[in-house]
Amino acid sequence: MTSAGTFYIAGGGTGGHLYPGIAIAEALVAQRPNLDVMFLGAQRGIERTVLPTTRWRHQLLDLHPLYRSEPWQNWRTVRGLASAYGSIDALARRSTPLGVLGTGGYAAGALLGYARLNGLPYFLQEQNAYAGLTVRLFSPGARATFLGFPEAVQTLPASGRPQSLVTGNPITPPPSPLTDRAEARRRWGFPPETGHVLLIFGGSQGSRAINDAIGAWITNGLPVGWGAIWVTGSNEHVRFAHLNGGRIRVVGYQNPMSDAYAAAELAVSRAGAMSTAELCAWGIPMILIPLPTAAADHQSQNADALVGAGAARVVRQSALSAGELADALTAIASNTALLVEMGRAARGRARTDAAQVIAQHILSSLNLT
Repeated sequence: MTSAGTFYIAGGGTGGHLYPGIAIAEALVAQRPNLDVMFLGAQRGIERTVLPTTRWRHQLLDLHPLYRSEPWQNWRTVRGLASAYGSIDALARRSTPLGVLGTGGYAAGALLGYARLNGLPYFLQEQNAYAGLTVRLFSPGARATFLGFPEAVQTLPASGRPQSLVTGNPITPPPSPLTDRAEARRRWGFPPETGHVLLIFGGSQGSRAINDAIGAWITNGLPVGWGAIWVTGSNEHVRFAHLNGGRIRVVGYQNPMSDAYAAAELAVSRAGAMSTAELCAWGIPMILIPLPTAAADHQSQNADALVGAGAARVVRQSALSAGELADALTAIASNTALLVEMGRAARGRARTDAAQVIAQHILSSLNLT
């Protein structure tokens, strides 16, 4: 049986919106191989470089975000939406939309707006503990809103909550059983006396604030028996490459991250929804430093949710210079029982089958199973 139309996915601007859509697309075609899937994105988002490297058909539109700090620029947003509506309508005339999935961002808003105006079934996926503007706006009419954090339910409008489902965030699951940590440490070349490994990463571009704080802490010496995998970000690597050696591994970029997760027993990272979902899946306790400039401060909401679950500690970026990160690292690294307890709590938040569950629900709702 061939597909009678196309299932459209939109979301981007950042990897946190785009990669969940790709994971769900993979799960959709794994369950229904003949399904035609097409991505819509923005010419100015990360999707312009990522989607051409994938197998997915896609079209990039001249879309703009809301210019909150420069409202006089929002004529670009209005013009882009009007242009996008015409492009989406032309696509829909060539291949009937079976349904629509929005994973956040302004590209998702354009497609979801078209779906609502034309009576098309649509679905939402929200990664963060605090639902974004697009998800809050469109959740009342959605077939389903798939939530990465249970805390996000209360941030939806009342009319959007009944159709919300807590699925977790769609990630690549770790192997089962998990890779032996001692073996993973040997692969990294750590000395035999290295019994524990700290993982530090601040995103693909790195975080100067986190790197400066870690650099100051490491200069005083790692705790006894600990090693560190420090992913500085490509732009920051030259500043800290001289610290590589002994019990410290300094890399600019790490792919796949699974090699680092397999060796780690504690992580220092930003509080992005997808990276924290991966850390939970691997059972890795976290010291989270929310990005203070994230939209609606959603990383703080993510961090606070994981602190409440017992899986993380939070250090605000404003407190880094006061040594709060060093204090938190030293306290947790020296307490084996606490590490085990936090790791268990992290695993309790893991939903490694999220992509499959979301795909199954979408296909069933559209009678495509």
